[in-house]
Amino acid sequence: MIPGTGKPRDMEPESQLPPHVIVLFGATGDLARRKLFPGLLHLQNAGLLPEEFRVIGSGRHSPGTDDEFRRQIHDALQDDEDISGWDDFAPRLSFTVSSAEDGKDLAEAVGAAEEELGEGARRLVYLSVPPTAMLGMVTMLGETGIAERSRLVMEKPFGTDLESAKELNAGLKEVYREQDIFRIDHFLGKESVQNILALRFANGLLEPIWNRQNIRYVQIDVPESIGIEGRASFMESTGTFRDMISTHLFQILGFVALEPPVQITPAQLHEEKEKVFRSVRALDPSRVVFGQYDGYRDEDGVADDSDVETFVAIETYVDNWRWFGVPFYLRTGKSMGATRRTVTIGFAEPAMEMFPDGGGLTGPPSELVLELSDDPTAELDVRAKVPGPDMKIGRGRMCLDLHDSFPDAEPLEAYERLLLDVMKGDPTLFTSTKEVERLWELCDPVLADPPPVQTYEKGSWGPQAALDLPGERGWRVPEDQ
Repeated sequence: MIPGTGKPRDMEPESQLPPHVIVLFGATGDLARRKLFPGLLHLQNAGLLPEEFRVIGSGRHSPGTDDEFRRQIHDALQDDEDISGWDDFAPRLSFTVSSAEDGKDLAEAVGAAEEELGEGARRLVYLSVPPTAMLGMVTMLGETGIAERSRLVMEKPFGTDLESAKELNAGLKEVYREQDIFRIDHFLGKESVQNILALRFANGLLEPIWNRQNIRYVQIDVPESIGIEGRASFMESTGTFRDMISTHLFQILGFVALEPPVQITPAQLHEEKEKVFRSVRALDPSRVVFGQYDGYRDEDGVADDSDVETFVAIETYVDNWRWFGVPFYLRTGKSMGATRRTVTIGFAEPAMEMFPDGGGLTGPPSELVLELSDDPTAELDVRAKVPGPDMKIGRGRMCLDLHDSFPDAEPLEAYERLLLDVMKGDPTLFTSTKEVERLWELCDPVLADPPPVQTYEKGSWGPQAALDLPGERGWRVPEDQ
């Protein structure tokens, strides 16, 4: 670490990024087409990539010649708003076949690209492969020497349970240093998620009341209106619990619940998140609801008798001084009533009721609602007097719209931000080994004794048991739903 900063010594400012060889495993897959290649092109056009870089796609099956590979990427980018800069981007792309059993040709391609770029080139290796293939690929990277001078980016899930996560982490340590491993969670790359830290710690308004004395519940809600969208193989092998709870939703919980760090630095944030996760109570299967949307078994590639969950809702607690007794409700699923990414903070009721006949004092208490979408907002719902002759209380709203407040800002898409952070060596928004293993430890009781999978209608908000989980307060849903 650089003394006094909490930053790794090898962190580099983007203006001084060295030449890079970027190796993308899974380069013909859905993630690469939708996010990684568009992200790299946008970073190039914004002048944020190194002046010299090469991108080597890799996988078990060849897409054809390099020109044919480039044409496939170009066709995928056609759906994007802006493909200017393609003529400069395309010559930097190539493809080399590799597998866990054979990485010789890839190692030669990486070496040749480095010779073109000259002395001082760094390597970025992006592994977008199934969890079962991860360890074999890492071993190959070590045996072929590709791991040398490289930073490794890994896609979730990081294992399938605590035992497999520990096995994977042990294998990683044989090849990579911890500071060179970047476990990516694209939720943490979103401006709106990072804004949780700004709202909490850059204002004197919220942090003094951010505790069990003033907060009665927290809801983290990530429903999706879409189904599995042709990803039956992934869903059948992973399920929503492994895919979303031990990663995205718990990471958001970490940002909401962590103690104030001394500084917003990688070391401080990871330390505080690890403390929070150590305080989270292991999940109780009786307070977890699994669901499967009606018609899931009719999807192509899904077994006729599949019991894979496409929906999860949980109740958990953070057993520390700040949060003891405050329930945290987490929910996510496919084919639900709307697509949202929302954190709802429910505040305490007034100490006593003083308005005549209650003044119409009904409904939920004051709530802070953080929309973590691409159009982020922070809304504070409060009770106020309804204009008129009587002391009648109604519900009003104060709203911060980040786009309206900062109209000239040009935020990076989540993957763009995270790819740039890897090149800079900045681990702030990535997941540590300790976090991964602790989160699987919390989830293992549910994996050992999963709740029954209940059917729910498409377009609904999940099974009835999940709707009942928060009790009378219910889940916060859009007002027009």
